[in-house]
Amino acid sequence: MAESRLRQKEKTRRAIIDAAIGQLSESKSFASLSLREVTREAGIAPTSFYRHFKDMEELGLTLVDESGLALRQVMRKARQRVKVKGKVIATSVRTFMEFTESQPNIFRILFHERSGTTRGLRDAVSREIQYFIVELSDYIHNTGIEEGIAMVQAEAMVAVIFNAGAESIAAKPNQKKDLEERAIKQLRFVALGAALVNNTENKRTDSKKA
Repeated sequence: MAESRLRQKEKTRRAIIDAAIGQLSESKSFASLSLREVTREAGIAPTSFYRHFKDMEELGLTLVDESGLALRQVMRKARQRVKVKGKVIATSVRTFMEFTESQPNIFRILFHERSGTTRGLRDAVSREIQYFIVELSDYIHNTGIEEGIAMVQAEAMVAVIFNAGAESIAAKPNQKKDLEERAIKQLRFVALGAALVNNTENKRTDSKKA
């Protein structure tokens, strides 16, 4: 009986989360959602909401956590695809764009709340983006780029791909390919610049040792 109640509680909690995500759009951010809208979509009474979340901000923090995790998992998947197909940047961009097209509201949570009105959500999004940057930086560092340069490269790449993702969500179908190709070129420029800086730093270090 207790296990059944726990399953029902988790099912209702999931329904609330999915209801909130499902109501997001290009013109409707999480901050503009009301508790009543969410609970009506979830099929529960407004008072039942508080059995699962303290308030709307706590729900928002949960959405940010889930969105950040989903995004990192997608990019890990991209790195697995690279092992098969090669072309790190092109494969990563295409995987990211596939994600934003199939799950636009997951991405919207991170993009909209990054500059939203609630500080708690802004801070949470910043942390998720930083996790994303650090994971990418570690990957770049493991390819032979110095740690500090890898971090700067990762920051630049995340900025490019997030902007491309945001534009892609609002773009018409015939514009999406152009956005994808532009992002690939921009990321290649970033990677080339980082490699040049890395080589220069290595030569400078070698000359000091000589």
